Amino acid sequence: MKEHQLTDWLPTTKKEVELRGWDELDVILFSGDAYVDHPSFGAAVIGRILETEGLRVAIVPQPNWRDDLRDFKKLGRPRLFFGISPGCMDSMVNRYTANKRLRSDDAYTPDARPDMRPEYPSIVYTRILKEIYPDVPVVLGGIEASMRRVSHYDYWQDRVMKSILIESGADLLIYGMGEKPVVELVKRFSDKQSMFSDNHLSLTTIPQTAYSCKTADFVATEGDILLFSHSECLKDKKKQAANFRHIEEESNKYAASRITQEVDNMTVVVNPPYPPLTEEELDRSFDLPYTRLPHPKYKGKRIPAYDMIKFSVNIHRGCFGGCAFCTISAHQGKFIVSRSKESILKEVKEVMELPDFKGYLSDLGGPSANMYRMKGRDETVCKKCKRPSCIHPKVCPNLDTDHRPLLDIYHAVDTLPGMKKSFIGSGVRYDLLLHQSKDPATNKSTQEYTRELIARHVSGRLKVAPEHTSDRVLGIMRKPPFSQFLEFKKIFDRINTEEGLRQQLIPYFISSHPGCKEEDMAELAVITKRLDFHLEQVQDFTPTPMTVATETWYTGYHPYTLEPVFSAKTPREKLAQRQFFFWYKPEERKNIINELRRIGRQDLIDKLYVKR
Repeated sequence: MKEHQLTDWLPTTKKEVELRGWDELDVILFSGDAYVDHPSFGAAVIGRILETEGLRVAIVPQPNWRDDLRDFKKLGRPRLFFGISPGCMDSMVNRYTANKRLRSDDAYTPDARPDMRPEYPSIVYTRILKEIYPDVPVVLGGIEASMRRVSHYDYWQDRVMKSILIESGADLLIYGMGEKPVVELVKRFSDKQSMFSDNHLSLTTIPQTAYSCKTADFVATEGDILLFSHSECLKDKKKQAANFRHIEEESNKYAASRITQEVDNMTVVVNPPYPPLTEEELDRSFDLPYTRLPHPKYKGKRIPAYDMIKFSVNIHRGCFGGCAFCTISAHQGKFIVSRSKESILKEVKEVMELPDFKGYLSDLGGPSANMYRMKGRDETVCKKCKRPSCIHPKVCPNLDTDHRPLLDIYHAVDTLPGMKKSFIGSGVRYDLLLHQSKDPATNKSTQEYTRELIARHVSGRLKVAPEHTSDRVLGIMRKPPFSQFLEFKKIFDRINTEEGLRQQLIPYFISSHPGCKEEDMAELAVITKRLDFHLEQVQDFTPTPMTVATETWYTGYHPYTLEPVFSAKTPREKLAQRQFFFWYKPEERKNIINELRRIGRQDLIDKLYVKR
């Protein structure tokens, strides 16, 4: 185990800046999370990327926004810009439950303290910095800014909010994974150029960024997609729904169009994203000199989010599932970018050197566990495609679903001296395991992968996400039919029996998703009872910015068809659906029986509670 010095981390205080012999900083990052120098934490990644560009970078984690604002002043003025990384989660999801109750802990804070970040840190931090340093550019990044780059419905305020660029007053927004745009940004900066000068136009053409300008000064270009304005969306929910289809489609295309939207005599301009990273570019990001540890200032304190991932390794980015309620593809993209075997093994070996590593890797996965190296056989077909999902409603015939590269990674990791077992903690897409390709070798690899996964990489429980039992609701969710879950369960049970194992399949389910009615939840209860599941991993649908499910939930229209869709919205409607998860609890029985009588489903009462 390497002995680390304080200077192995990016500086967080004036004293640490001086220890490096610096008299000026180029970029100062403000983070809503604690500073963990690890590739799973956005501020650390961007800080290290900028460091490799030769810049002097510091991070101010979880600054105090309530006092005399000394945390915002202590490092002074950067030469180039302030960057804001609000956190690995949207701050409002982090802070509130689906029922809008305050959470009692924050996994990204030392000792899980719940009061170390404000609501909407991108807005709060920017406004403070603009007040203190009005002439220093502020650049937003991270999931919060990425998902709020145009007008969006905010569940916690129950209103359509303007682009976070307008709400915060920031100068530029980087959306998605920020390595390439932030490097391009610093390359285009010079001592004589700032975002406020007359010659700043080169800074507004960087891919994967958004900026705002006066509408009177805005110059449209051929091919721009002009969204309905913010004021039009406030007056007509159908226009807000229609906007979202453009936003999602352009996020998932190789060659996307520029998107523009007018708000308050300003125009928000969203430049198209960069093409997916190459393997070499992704490796470079993961191979930076992270300590993989929390900053020494947190000594003796526990950061739950770090504990969860410290013995895990992420092997790819992106997800082509396109689930209606998920933001992964909107942020990371639908095209899979995989790390090289060499880069993965290098990181695994670094994890194995951690002092409390006992030989068990908690996860060797990604946004979805089994999409490593999967892509279109003919890339020219992918370049013309704008489908949000490569596997819904059916697996694309152009998708190469070969699991052999992933099996190779598992085998290479498992044969490392000192490695006892590598577990797969990420969610597995069983629809990929059931898919029959036209290539017999691919089908054979899928069977081999399925057995290897179940026999050697499950820590007693395998997580999968059927999400519902109603095929109509699943269609709106962009999930496979429930029959596929039943088929996979049979395979899981059979392999467990053959291998002499007693492992559990842990299914995830969602209530109150758009399109779901009480009757659907009642039938879910009956079906899961028949399967002998006492559900644990359940969730009430939480509308989060920039998902097709959220826009459907808020507007009442599906963005792709503009057809009406029912959603449970009131606390009573949502509770009525959620209670069916817990039909087996004695305290829920009376309410469930009354509810089933109210909706005229006496037959389901008999199936749930057999009369003696």
